[in-house]
Amino acid sequence: MTLGASQQGKGSMGPPMTIDEVHALTSEIVRECSRVIVGKVDILRDVLIAFLSNGHVVLEGVPGLAKTYMARTFASILGCAFKRIQLTVDTLPADLLGSNVFNQQTGEFWFRKGPVFANLVLADEINRCPPKSQSALLEVMEERQVSIEGVTMKLPEPFLIIATQNPVEQEGTYPLPEAQLDRFMFRLILDYPTSSEEAEVIRRKHIGEATDLRVLTDPQTLVRMQQACKTVYLEEDIINYIRDIIVRTRNDPQILLGGSPRASLVLMSASKTRAAMNGRDYVVPEDVRKLCIQTLNHRLILKPEAELEGMTVERVITKILGEVDCPK
Repeated sequence: MTLGASQQGKGSMGPPMTIDEVHALTSEIVRECSRVIVGKVDILRDVLIAFLSNGHVVLEGVPGLAKTYMARTFASILGCAFKRIQLTVDTLPADLLGSNVFNQQTGEFWFRKGPVFANLVLADEINRCPPKSQSALLEVMEERQVSIEGVTMKLPEPFLIIATQNPVEQEGTYPLPEAQLDRFMFRLILDYPTSSEEAEVIRRKHIGEATDLRVLTDPQTLVRMQQACKTVYLEEDIINYIRDIIVRTRNDPQILLGGSPRASLVLMSASKTRAAMNGRDYVVPEDVRKLCIQTLNHRLILKPEAELEGMTVERVITKILGEVDCPK
């Protein structure tokens, strides 16, 4: 049994959106976010690429880098329903998905929806969540539906999970295994702001936060943007370029585990979205190259001897990009 979701406005989605409209709207979204988020423009653009590619994101960084604030601001500007889940060691699947509750007045059970029933869900500190609850969340990411006691409920469209991880504290955590990390489109690393950016953060906090953020889209518009990004043209040379990069990761002597076919599909989809956000209806090699590290840095495992030599996944990816022939 499948219940119709609150998939907002699916019957009246509106006319198809052009690539020029996607370019103009995404540029405006990033500018509006930059009014309250200092720096991190590349991170904002990558999160938007993942959203429009129907993917999910892992944000990794030490506490205090505005990961939660960024997600909340993003949802506000996009006009999306936003939910934040603070994951802990005793989080249960029902805390995420929802559960059936008995109504004593009617003598019937009714389903109380969990926080995953939103357009943008922030799963804070996903590595503190026990494996059983991690699996429930990852199933939601893949299937975009919730099944409780034989009843299946679709999640609203669009749907994006932003999961955060603290790379410093590992005590009492359950690190996501590589097979589960592979479900995320991007792994984005947040670093400390520069000296000038930190001064600007202090200055803005002193003056007062901007509270008049504009709502630039709604869920229906975002679905139309996703559909427009899928229409971007992909030449055979670009398809072969993506293939060569991923196959090269499987044969590199410093890599223990290379990219799977899912990595190829993610890189293809993200490249098409990046092209649309730049106002092009076709993909160029630069689109692919700019997204390789975000796409592959959580999908590749280095051999122990390579790690002992001081190699990192990012450096190996950069080396591979220099070795693979780039289309003209």
